[in-house]
Amino acid sequence: MKTKSNCDCCINYLYDEEYGSYYCQVNLDEDEMLRFITKSFSNCPYFQFNDEYKTVRKQM
Repeated sequence: MKTKSNCDCCINYLYDEEYGSYYCQVNLDEDEMLRFITKSFSNCPYFQFNDEYKTVRKQM
């Protein structure tokens, strides 16, 4: 089962200081890029939850 994606929570969604905007670091094909730009990705196959504390929990 795929999780509904939210780019704001994705580890692949990065901020580019030079352009002052966010972008997806995954190499998307033309159709995927259109869905990304129009924010119509409902089940992104590249979504990975950005869990900054995952490493800390492993150390406990």
